[in-house]
Amino acid sequence: MNFPFLGKRRERPRVHDAEGIGEMLADCDLLRSQASREGVRLDDSAESLEQLDQVLPRWRSDEEILTWLGNDAGLYLGTVIVRTVPGAVWSIRSDGQPVVRLASGREFDVVASGHEWAADGVPELSQLYGEVAET
Repeated sequence: MNFPFLGKRRERPRVHDAEGIGEMLADCDLLRSQASREGVRLDDSAESLEQLDQVLPRWRSDEEILTWLGNDAGLYLGTVIVRTVPGAVWSIRSDGQPVVRLASGREFDVVASGHEWAADGVPELSQLYGEVAET
């Protein structure tokens, strides 16, 4: 059937949408759920990173949750940096890994940092944020 009043469908050109990527990466559903159970409100602030650092790591005995939570923790750290550090933006490396790029050009693999935090608690998310915010 041809409905001329509908016009032709055109595909939208694919454009890198940093805002859309940032929103997608900010979901962090597992981390938000775990934090909520512990009474921590994730409001994309540096203070929420400090509160996360104080959460008892009950997830370390479950390898599957540990992996997902580490990923979410890194993405949340990146979200806080992008939303609070002037000039910080999300960037996707050629290998598909999301990183945070500062105005200086320096890149941070926040996901790797999130995995380290989930597994060992070190370095603390708030400490990493502090290092990035200083530069």
